[in-house]
Amino acid sequence: QVQLVESGGGLVQPGGSLRLSCATSRRILNIRTMGWYRQAPGRQRELVASITSGGSTDYADSVKGRFTISRDNANDTLYLQMNSLKPEDTAVYYCNVRAVVLRQYDYWGQGTQVTVSS
Repeated sequence: QVQLVESGGGLVQPGGSLRLSCATSRRILNIRTMGWYRQAPGRQRELVASITSGGSTDYADSVKGRFTISRDNANDTLYLQMNSLKPEDTAVYYCNVRAVVLRQYDYWGQGTQVTVSS
């Protein structure tokens, strides 16, 4: 069973920065995309940023220019650099890995809390 473990969340003041990491418990074959999602209280989970196996990235409009997604292909580690954080970025952030082997497989981490508050 593959496990994804996020780290790097915490409490930060508005305008501050955090870097999230997501490590996989073992190598995952046939990865199509890796991404970060977030869910704030009372809201649906939303895609924050994603990166394909080829390195193409996509961002939610609300984080463009502030967040950067990257991955270490050697060990399937995913990162999210978050700068200029705003209170509305407060949420639980989840790592996702999507692989396709005959069918689609979605792996999720347990989530890490990010709180932006003064």
